[in-house]
Amino acid sequence: MSDEILQLYPQPAQRHALHGLYLQHNLRALATGRSRPYVYTDYVTSIDGRIAVPHPTKPGLTVPKQVANDRDWRLFQELAVQADVIITSGRYLRDYADGRAQEILNVYDDPAFADLRDWRAAHELPPYPDLVVISASLDFPVPPALTAEGRKVIIATIEAANPARVDALRDQAAHVIIAGELSVQGATLIQALDEFGYRLVYNTTGPKVMHLLLADQVLDRLYVTFAQRLLGGAPFAAIVDGPLLEPPVDLTLNTLYLDTVGFHGVGQMFVSYDCGAAAG
Repeated sequence: MSDEILQLYPQPAQRHALHGLYLQHNLRALATGRSRPYVYTDYVTSIDGRIAVPHPTKPGLTVPKQVANDRDWRLFQELAVQADVIITSGRYLRDYADGRAQEILNVYDDPAFADLRDWRAAHELPPYPDLVVISASLDFPVPPALTAEGRKVIIATIEAANPARVDALRDQAAHVIIAGELSVQGATLIQALDEFGYRLVYNTTGPKVMHLLLADQVLDRLYVTFAQRLLGGAPFAAIVDGPLLEPPVDLTLNTLYLDTVGFHGVGQMFVSYDCGAAAG
């Protein structure tokens, strides 16, 4: 399978290798010298906006198998490997504890990602980014493997959170922070992560967390893979879920690449946008 993709923006058009494409964006340099951490996220979606559809065998939504693909997953890992901390979900911790989830940064078990493992080591970063979980219910454990060798798991919750659950999570080596009264606030969350010393924050969660980041104007870069397919179906999740954003969040196109190989020649587009203040 060809490793080549076509850069359509910025001009002039030119060809690149897929491997190393998002490493060249050098997010760690963008995070240097800022007053707060640099926050970025990534989604794969159908053209009709489906990032998640009903799971075929259990309650809840999942990434559609019709858009998930190895080429997008490669770029997801290139984004994850650059992070200091990854925003994830309570569901991920539950699935990890039950043996149904792997590490988000999946570069140590798959030989195809050996170059990314070496990249992180060469930049003198810990083997894995720390984790932050946004949750009001706190209905998950903290698996010991996730806090091994000094790795931090930070739980961002609300003032009304169950004190017994807060104490239980702290007993499991989690760091619990209060980041809002009735819901977690994006600005409060990112300020807390700044106080932990993080410079590069990668959001890997769904549309509700995306909304809280956008509402407080703390998202700097949005990556989207557009699979050139229409799926239909309901219910479904789109990139953002929440009240109308007022004012709307303006985006500026940063890069646009065409992958003609994906999905047996159907193709997909890899796009990145700068958001809000970062777009200016």
